[in-house]
Amino acid sequence: MSDIKPVHTDSGIAIDVRYNAQSKKATPQLEEPGAFPFTRGVQPDMYRGRLWTMRQYAGFSTAEESNKRYHYLLNQGVMGLSVAFDLPTQIGYDSDHALAEGEVGKVGVAIDSIEDMQTLFKGINLQDVSTSMTINATGYILLSLYVALAKQQGADLSKITGTIQNDILKEYAARGTYIYPPKPSMRIITDIFEWCSKDLPKWNTISISGYHIREAGSTAVQEIAFTLSNGKAYVKAALEKGLDINVFGKRLSFFFNAHNNLFEEVAKFRAARKMWAKIMKELGATDEKAMMLRFHTQTGGSTLTAQQPLNNISRVTLQTLAAVMGGTQSLHTNGYDEALSLPTEEAARIALRTQQIVAFESGAADTVDPLAGSYFVEALTAEVEAKAWELMGKIDAMGGSVTAIEEGFMQDEIARSAYEYQRNIENGSKIIVGVNKFQVAEEQHPPVFKIDDSIRRIQSEKLAALRAGRNAQLAAQSFANIEAAAKDGSNLMPHVISAVENKCTLGEISDVLRKVFGEYK
Repeated sequence: MSDIKPVHTDSGIAIDVRYNAQSKKATPQLEEPGAFPFTRGVQPDMYRGRLWTMRQYAGFSTAEESNKRYHYLLNQGVMGLSVAFDLPTQIGYDSDHALAEGEVGKVGVAIDSIEDMQTLFKGINLQDVSTSMTINATGYILLSLYVALAKQQGADLSKITGTIQNDILKEYAARGTYIYPPKPSMRIITDIFEWCSKDLPKWNTISISGYHIREAGSTAVQEIAFTLSNGKAYVKAALEKGLDINVFGKRLSFFFNAHNNLFEEVAKFRAARKMWAKIMKELGATDEKAMMLRFHTQTGGSTLTAQQPLNNISRVTLQTLAAVMGGTQSLHTNGYDEALSLPTEEAARIALRTQQIVAFESGAADTVDPLAGSYFVEALTAEVEAKAWELMGKIDAMGGSVTAIEEGFMQDEIARSAYEYQRNIENGSKIIVGVNKFQVAEEQHPPVFKIDDSIRRIQSEKLAALRAGRNAQLAAQSFANIEAAAKDGSNLMPHVISAVENKCTLGEISDVLRKVFGEYK
């Protein structure tokens, strides 16, 4: 047996040749699904009671074009919408700003004003859909626009459901779409927690994201350690504001990645639930629903290859199985062509059908936590948990996530893992099918989805008309109210909602707070 090659996961966990009842940490935990610490799932019947929400992430070009794709996806059986915003929208610039040139509508939809939001959801009743918005630094503005539109539709705000990502800490660590420094950014987030707890009670106020941490090159262990550490920082900030952990804790959600190592990914999801339940209990939660880790999953964008792109359908299928057998509440599956461009309609349909085949044909959804009791999966869950606690201990010793990010600890750890992963691909110890092994002379790539560069001109013309037609006095008063609230510490949300109703733009509102809070460099 000594000549058998050692195998490790990308997190550095050694995998034994075989597992049995005597294997270290292989003993199944005597836990039930739907009960603390929720290792086996947050519901006692999981998908027998209700399937996960099948989302498709979409947003590109203008609000008109994105609206067409949303209607197409809803007609194909999507159960919830997931909105991608372009880069200017993400970092608080209107489409006519000089820094927006070349980026308008490119990686998501351009949203500058309430008029764009009206167009984006034309023909869609917000009370009837669950909407997830991948937005962080300007999350408070996009949520305000969504609320303003819901009010225009006559919706009951107590029935509106959805999520804003609203996770600024991972932006400093991994993604980069921040505006303000960490401390005022945390203040905006807790303002959202406070306002939603009273006025939008079913809305998930944050989706604490490991997805982008993983996309930046982290391991599975780092993904959950850094994500849960960020979660602790948000909870502590909310507690310092005097909010009730048993109220806001129920509206926290998470966003994880699903990569190709099926068993490590399942173990990661199981370990994360157990760890978060313990963290929330230690922070003072007494309501078990406030201890539940509920999460959305997206399949791994960084795992998709431009070489032999149809192979990505198999990768996405594996990742879908990992998410489902790991107990996700919501899932987006990537299009096979996303290493080349935004997904075409055909690729988006195949990605959705992958979820539907797993749901209705595979049997994976028929029983709760189907891999529970596997010696291998139980041991791997315990290993992932132990390594993640060890890493979180280092962050706690520094004073928590904000300090760890300010000191560059998380960034350095992710960069080290990304370098190691790429080095292993280049030396051949990590095989990527079609990239460093089993290559073929590349055939023609499938047709790609392209965005017209005229969009910036279209958006700029709409902005000019909006500003010319609005009540200038009401807009000026709205800006003054936001600035005053930013300075005196009162909740920003009512003032921002009023501002977007008065046709103030996303860039203008962002600039008011830039003046008060400054920008993070």
